[in-house]
Amino acid sequence: MSDRLIVEQAWDALEHSIIYYQGRPVGTIAACDPDISALNYDQCFIRDFVSSALVFLIKGRTDIVRNFLEETLKLQPKTGQLDCSKPSRGLMPASFKIASQGGKEYVKADFGNHAIGRVAPADSCLWWIVLLRAYVIASQDTDLAHQADFQEGIRLSLELCLVTRFDMYPMVLVPDGAGMIDRRMGLYGHPLDIQALFYAALQASLELLVPSPENQFMIQAIQSRLVPLLRQIRENYWLDSDRLNVIYRFQVEEYGEEALNQFNIYSDSIPFYRLANWLPEAGGYLAGNLGPSQLDCRFFSLGNLLAVITSLVDEQQSHRILNLIELRWSDLVSHMPMKLCYPALEDTDWKIVTGADPKNRPWSYHNGGSWPVLLWMLTAAAKKMDRGELAHHAIAIAERRLVLDQWPEYYDGPDGRLIGKEARKYQTWTIAGYLLAKELIANPDHLKLVTFDPVLPG
Repeated sequence: MSDRLIVEQAWDALEHSIIYYQGRPVGTIAACDPDISALNYDQCFIRDFVSSALVFLIKGRTDIVRNFLEETLKLQPKTGQLDCSKPSRGLMPASFKIASQGGKEYVKADFGNHAIGRVAPADSCLWWIVLLRAYVIASQDTDLAHQADFQEGIRLSLELCLVTRFDMYPMVLVPDGAGMIDRRMGLYGHPLDIQALFYAALQASLELLVPSPENQFMIQAIQSRLVPLLRQIRENYWLDSDRLNVIYRFQVEEYGEEALNQFNIYSDSIPFYRLANWLPEAGGYLAGNLGPSQLDCRFFSLGNLLAVITSLVDEQQSHRILNLIELRWSDLVSHMPMKLCYPALEDTDWKIVTGADPKNRPWSYHNGGSWPVLLWMLTAAAKKMDRGELAHHAIAIAERRLVLDQWPEYYDGPDGRLIGKEARKYQTWTIAGYLLAKELIANPDHLKLVTFDPVLPG
C-alpha cells in the first residue's frame, strides 16, 4: 500500500476518534477497537491527546485543541483538599469522558481514582502546559494563555512540582506508575521520563507566564530550578564509556560537600560488563532513574528522546543518544519503532520489581514492549539534529506494519514482531504518532511546536 493511502486511512481513523461535548470537538478517545471491551479506552487521556493535538495544530484545526485546553482546565481543583481520597489542588486528570445525567451532558474526570493501581498522574499537568505553549505558537492566540484562569492553572500545576516537597534535589519526586509507564516498573523517585517532561514544562511556563505580582514568585522559582535541573540530568544521569569508568571506581560512604558519589551508588549494583559490551564508544544516553544507592541503567526512550527534542541534553550528548539508537537499531527499533525501555526485566527481577504483573511480562507492554507512538518523538529528535535518515528508516519500517496490523497500541517480543498480547487496535496515539512523524518529515519547521532553545548552564 502506498504511503498516501496509509495517510488517508490514518486520517479517517483519527477523525473517527474525535469526541464531542455540547456539539464541540474536545479531544480524542484512546482507542476505537471494535473487538475488545472499552474499559477506560473510551476516554480522552491528556498524555494520549498530545500527539493528536499536535497534528491538528499543524493542520490549522486549532479549535479542537483550544476546546480541550479549556475543558481540562475546568477539571483542575483550585482549592486544597483535606480528604486524601480527593485530587490535590492543581492536579490535572489522567483522563475524562463525556457522560450524561437527566438528559444533560457533563465531563467526568478520572484523577487516577478509577485507574488500575489507583496512581494519580504526575505527567498530565506537565503535558497540558507543553500543549498550551504549542497551541499559542501555532495559533498566535496569546490572549487565551494570558487569561487569568489559564495563568492560575499554570501556577497551580507548577506548585505541585516546585513548592512544598520532601526533597532537596532539583528533580521532581514522583511515585511509580505516575507517567506514561503507568504500571509498576521500579520507577519511583526521580524517573527520567518525568524529569525531561518537567524541564519542558518549566521552559514553556517561562514563555507563558505574564510578569505580574501574582506570577513573580513562580517565575523566580522556575528560573532558580532550571539550571540545577539541567546540570543534574546532564552530569549525574549521563552514561557513556568514560562515565562508566568513573562510576566503576566510585568510593562509597562519602560524607560532606566534596563527595563525588553523592548518591552513594555501589558499583556491584550495576551490570558493568554487560553494559560496557552493549554501549558503543560513540554512544551514550541518560539513565532511567537516580536516587540513593540507585542508578537505573535501563534505556528509556521517551525520556531520552524528549531530552534531545527539548535541549535538556547538549548537542554532543544529543548526537551520542542518536548514535546509540543507530548502532543498536536491532535492539531498540528492530521491526517496530520503538522499544519503550531496554532491556526488559526478566526472571526474578520481573517478579519482584513489577509485582509479577502479567501485563508487564518480559518484552511486553511497559517492560520492553515496542510503542509506535514513539515514532514521532524519534522523528522529531532525528530531524532536530539533522539525522533525517534515521527518521526515514523508522517511518518506512512502521508503514510496512501499522495498517495491516490495524494500528496497535504496542508490540511484544525482543524484536517487536508480535502485536501486543493485550494491545488495543485502532489506538489513537499510534495513528496520530504516525501522522505527526510524516508531517515533521515533510516540514521540519513544525518542530518549533515542541523544541526549545538551549539554556546555558552558567
